[in-house]
Amino acid sequence: RRGERWELQLKGSGKTPYSWNGDGKAVLHPSVWEFLCSEAMHYLGIPTSRAASDNDVWGDQFYNGNIKKKEVMDTFQNNFRIGSLEILAHSGELDIKKRLLGFIIQEHFPSVAPSDSDRYLEFFSSVVSETANLIALWMSVGFAHGVCNTGNFSLLSITTNYGPFGFMDSYDPNFVPNMSDDEGRYKIGNQANVGLFNLNKLLQAVKPLLDPRQKQLFTELFKTKLGLLGDCEDDNYLIAFLLKVSLFC
Repeated sequence: RRGERWELQLKGSGKTPYSWNGDGKAVLHPSVWEFLCSEAMHYLGIPTSRAASDNDVWGDQFYNGNIKKKEVMDTFQNNFRIGSLEILAHSGELDIKKRLLGFIIQEHFPSVAPSDSDRYLEFFSSVVSETANLIALWMSVGFAHGVCNTGNFSLLSITTNYGPFGFMDSYDPNFVPNMSDDEGRYKIGNQANVGLFNLNKLLQAVKPLLDPRQKQLFTELFKTKLGLLGDCEDDNYLIAFLLKVSLFC
């Protein structure tokens, strides 16, 4: 109705190159849980993917003859994550990364002119602002995502990949819904720090596309955030170190 383009992602229908050597089939309980939570988040006014389908797919979770129906189809405006650019940076595919980023900016960041020489700076600034806003909204309702890695942080700053998430019953900054997160890396009180860490990963992915002036501006932005005064040859090392340490605070 609003002339927007939305993407569909079918989850739990079978094996894919990304199903971690498993059968790729969703389980009924978390599928229902994801549907309920994504709808709740939407009506709480928090940007989120949404469940759009309950097509019949049958599977035996424990291979004991107890076959149940399950499957979730997610819908969102864009499924690109910080990790989508990070993986191209690791593989050195600069041309593909440049084309992908150009597509993302053109399709989903109308305030950024595709021909602007500072378009990557403006894109990054927008993602930083919207990511901070999303995490603040999470905190306002006591929501802990559970797996806040770069593969689960949307470039459009929407809540995606509902896995071991949870809501606090009472205030506890050490609340960890992910039972496998023994160190509390993704505890609710650390989500802002993890967000900052992920944004630094995005910065590292975007940096090769910048000219020297723009790279220096990025560094100055982080120095201002961290209260670093003057110029020092160890600034970049210190910024990276502080971002890494922040994960365990």
